[in-house]
Amino acid sequence: MTFTVLALLGAISCPQGAEVARDGERLARLLAADGPADLWVAGTVTGEFSAKRTVRLHGCEGAKLKGTGAGTVLKIEGDASLVEDVAFEGSGARVSFEDGALKVSGKGVVVRRVSVRDSLYGIALEKCPDCTLEDSYVTGRPELEDNQRGDGIKLWEAHGSVVRRNRVESVRDVVVWYSRHVTLEDNVITGGRYGTHFMYAHDSTVRRSRLERNVVGIFVMYSARVLAEDNVLAGAHGPAGMGIGFKESDAVTLRRNQLVANTAGTYLDQTPRDPRQEVVFEDNLFALNTVALRTHSSERGAVFRGNDFVENDGLAEVDGNGDARGVRFTGNHWSSYAGYDLDRDGVGDVAFQVQQPSSDLNDAHPSLKWFRGTAALGLYDAIAKALPFFGTRLLLEDDKPKVRPNREVPK
Repeated sequence: MTFTVLALLGAISCPQGAEVARDGERLARLLAADGPADLWVAGTVTGEFSAKRTVRLHGCEGAKLKGTGAGTVLKIEGDASLVEDVAFEGSGARVSFEDGALKVSGKGVVVRRVSVRDSLYGIALEKCPDCTLEDSYVTGRPELEDNQRGDGIKLWEAHGSVVRRNRVESVRDVVVWYSRHVTLEDNVITGGRYGTHFMYAHDSTVRRSRLERNVVGIFVMYSARVLAEDNVLAGAHGPAGMGIGFKESDAVTLRRNQLVANTAGTYLDQTPRDPRQEVVFEDNLFALNTVALRTHSSERGAVFRGNDFVENDGLAEVDGNGDARGVRFTGNHWSSYAGYDLDRDGVGDVAFQVQQPSSDLNDAHPSLKWFRGTAALGLYDAIAKALPFFGTRLLLEDDKPKVRPNREVPK
C-alpha cells in the first residue's frame, strides 16, 4: 500500500482549465479567498497554509506541500472539505503546538491518498465528526525516541469517523480520544509506542488490522462497548510490552484476534469496572507470549471462551498476590493440558488448572520477574508440584478444556 500511494502521487495529470497552484504565494492566496474552493496543487510548494472554509484540494503532477519547519504545513476548517493525492513533509518541531503535516476540522471531511514524511505530528482530525481518513501513509521521525515523536494519527471529538487502509510507521501513537462510534479497519501500524490508544472512545471498533512491533498494540482506557476483531497483535516486547490492554473499561469484546510473541498477550486493570458488563475474549489465539494474561489484581467479570493458548511461557500473572479465579475460563484449548478425554467428545474429562508457586516468589521479590521463563524458575515450579509441602497458588481454572485447538493455528 505504501508504494501504491507514493507512486500514485506522481502519476496524476492536472486537468485542463483547473485552478492549479504551483507556488506557495498562489496557493496561500487561493486558500484565503471567500467561498468554497475547488483547487489543484502541482509540484513542490513550500510554506505553511490554512483555510477557514470548505476546500477541496486535489494534488497532481507529484504534488507536495513542504513546510519550512515553522509550524503545521496545512490547516483546514470547513465542512465537507477534501484533501487527496498530496504528499506532506517538513513540519515544525514544537510539541506544545503539535506541529504536524495536516490538521482538519469540520463535519464530513475526507482525507485520502496522502503521504506524510519528516513531520513531528502526522494527520489530526479534530472536532471532525463523520470524517474519513483512508489509503494514506504516515511515517514519523525515527531518529527520535518513541516518546518524543508526535502522534501519527489523532482523532479528537471525531465522532462517527472512519480510519481505514492506512499504513503508519515509527510514530509515537495513533490516538482515538473523546470520540464515539469510531471505526478503524484494515490498517497496518508498526514501530511505535501505542499502536492504537482509545480513551473515552465508547462504541468504537478496530478490525482486520496488523499492529506489530509497537510497545503496546492496543490500549483501551475508560471506554465501553469497544470491539476488537480479526487483528494481529504481535511483537510487543520490553517490560511494558503487551498485545492489548485495558484500564477501567466495560462491555468489551475481542474475537478472532491473534496475540503472538508479546511480553503480555493481554492486560486487565480494573476491567470490567462493573462485573455485570462482561469483557469477553472469544476465539482468539494466544501464542508464544511471555505471559498470556496479566491482571492488575483479582479481576471479576472477564470471560475467556473458545480461545487457543499455545506455547506461551506463562499463562497467567496476577499482581498483588491475587489470582485469576474471578475470570471465567471455559472451552479453551491449552497446549500444556495433560488431561484425558475418555469419551472422545473433544472436552477434557478433568479441569485444566494453573498452579504456579513461582508467582508467589515474584510477588515477594519483583526483581525475579526478570527470570521468568528461565530454567531456575521452571525447576522451582516442577519441584513444588511434585512436593506438595512447597505450597502452590491456584491461578486459574478451565472447567471444560478442549483437547484440540478451536481454530487452525498458523505456522
